[in-house]
Amino acid sequence: MTHFPQPHPTKRAPRVKVNGAVQAVVMLEDGRRAKAKLQTVSTTGGLLRLAGALGKGDFVEVAFATNTGAVRGMAEMLSTMPTTEGALQSFRFIAMGDDEHRALRTMVESASDQTMLGLRSTSLGSTHRA
Repeated sequence: MTHFPQPHPTKRAPRVKVNGAVQAVVMLEDGRRAKAKLQTVSTTGGLLRLAGALGKGDFVEVAFATNTGAVRGMAEMLSTMPTTEGALQSFRFIAMGDDEHRALRTMVESASDQTMLGLRSTSLGSTHRA
């Protein structure tokens, strides 16, 4: 079954800072792929470091692996922040499978719990190298 992540109208989804420790792949509509590093993630979206910005409003597929399982979902690219090393670009998830959403939710909750215990969420590693 497909899950459609929806932001809560009055409460922002918890974010987890992963500081580029998780490699991601962005698949564009024309079949091209872009490598990225996940900087921040939540159950509704995140922030990627890319070599070059993608178009705001582009629909893509974002995939990355976590300690809790693979995450692969359709996303819309949002605003871009140029940097000296490419671009930081936010995205929001539009749809993903239930298993992927469960893995993402578990990762975010686990990292949030570790942060509350005084541990750094950057300890989240990736089992996937793009």
